[in-house]
Amino acid sequence: MAVTPKQRAEKCAQVMWETDHASAWMGFEQISVDEGCAELALTVQPHHANGHGICHGGVTFSLADSAFAFACNSRNVSTVAQHNSIVYVAPGKVGDRLTARAREVSLKGRSGIYDVTVTNQDGTVIAEFRGLSRAINGQLYEE
Repeated sequence: MAVTPKQRAEKCAQVMWETDHASAWMGFEQISVDEGCAELALTVQPHHANGHGICHGGVTFSLADSAFAFACNSRNVSTVAQHNSIVYVAPGKVGDRLTARAREVSLKGRSGIYDVTVTNQDGTVIAEFRGLSRAINGQLYEE
């Protein structure tokens, strides 16, 4: 029986999540994955806050980066980040529920472009992230 793109993406996410200790340690949660897209969330805790009492930019970046990783690895081709950038639009606050939604913009050969929007529970945009990916040798699991 043929595997659907969504089933493949879900299996890839499961395999990656089992060894993604950083995302689990930071408190990220997988919401959904599909081919070329992924959604992760985080409830901002006091230990995520910086000296201004708002969500540390590195935490927001990491949430977006993890969503990017699950999106660009959804085809069972081992893929890593080549370049990432982020624009912080509004502060995340302790208690906020941040959601990072990654979507594939372009995939040509071994290179991909992904956009990730991070929003809070009210839909306010917290950050816009762009990730450039590069496929490397290997798969996440044997098909």
